[in-house]
Amino acid sequence: MPSVVRILLITALCSVATACSLFKFPGVHRIQVQQGNIVTQEMVDQLKPGMTRRQVRFVLGTPLLEDTFNPNRWDYINRVRTPKGEESQKRFSVYFNGDRLMGTSGDWQPSNWP
Repeated sequence: MPSVVRILLITALCSVATACSLFKFPGVHRIQVQQGNIVTQEMVDQLKPGMTRRQVRFVLGTPLLEDTFNPNRWDYINRVRTPKGEESQKRFSVYFNGDRLMGTSGDWQPSNWP
């Protein structure tokens, strides 16, 4: 009988210890989590129509998504979660015709495009 009580006690302690992660204790430092590509307006402003894929990759970096079914589109996605748990997501897509940049869409727009 004492071994059953011991097992139940250990199980209860493990349950209580894992339940602590569900509560947010005051004074505990939480970090901002950023995932995906970092894209800024300054980076987007460097894009020009007719740039090659290599030049776009140099300016914006490697895209997060390269669609196998649509090789003329690259997607850059940036997701940020604040320490309070709020999430925000921004997207930016570039479109190519062959090897040349033809257009963009998303949360940023190049300011110097015609």
